[in-house]
Amino acid sequence: MTCPPDRVYEEIAYISYHFHWRLADVLDLEHAQRARFVREIARLNERINGESGEKGHDDRGW
Repeated sequence: MTCPPDRVYEEIAYISYHFHWRLADVLDLEHAQRARFVREIARLNERINGESGEKGHDDRGW
């Protein structure tokens, strides 16, 4: 199964924004790896936002 291009762009932007990784480094990841990093970033954001009482800025459910 192929990941839709829009989803790939979202994953790349999300990971790059939060980890400050270069595009080439993120593109080298397999989809499963990118998806795992997306989940982990979302989990970290939820924990941080929960501790500070702020709402997250992400509307995609990440």
